[in-house]
Amino acid sequence: MKGVAALLVVIMLWGVGLLAFASRVAHATPAAEPGRSQGIVALTGGSARRLQAAMTLLQAGRGQRLLISGVNRRVTREQIRRVARAVAGPTYDCCVDLGFEAIDTVGNAREASDWAQARGYSRLILVTADYHMPRALIEMRDAMPAVKLTPYPVATEDVDARRWWKTGQGLRLIVMEYDKYLFILVREAVLRMAPHAGHDTAAGGA
Repeated sequence: MKGVAALLVVIMLWGVGLLAFASRVAHATPAAEPGRSQGIVALTGGSARRLQAAMTLLQAGRGQRLLISGVNRRVTREQIRRVARAVAGPTYDCCVDLGFEAIDTVGNAREASDWAQARGYSRLILVTADYHMPRALIEMRDAMPAVKLTPYPVATEDVDARRWWKTGQGLRLIVMEYDKYLFILVREAVLRMAPHAGHDTAAGGA
């Protein structure tokens, strides 16, 4: 009976956390006019809205350069231009960098960190999907703790974040992202405890 009760408690806590996560996503709205940063980082994904939003920010002068991270190696610069709806001109030609190394969010963070360090940037606007922003912020802050990040979440085209439970696609998307987010939180907690655990082990061995 105790095992069943413990399982029910775990399920209840998971459910409460899921609702809190979904509410955070549903209320994630970008600033109408985010402050000027040195650079803009857009994470690629299933929707073109991220690239279009990032390009709009760049053309509005919100950053000096734009990094599009996680680009498929088979995709050309011209194809990215069309997806981002970038007009032919100096802004795209001179100020957009494509990153081909990242294959996941951790890779995005490393790619963005290397890009920011190489250019001496300490302030970035991060553009990604609304549901992806919580996890992306953790990974980005881990990779470059000294850099100030301004989140710019973009609504997902095919999922209404305020009624995500009403469609199978919305339910799968939010639940899967929430589970990934939980995993990251557990990983962070373990890493924070690791130095203390190592210290205790060393002290005991002495």
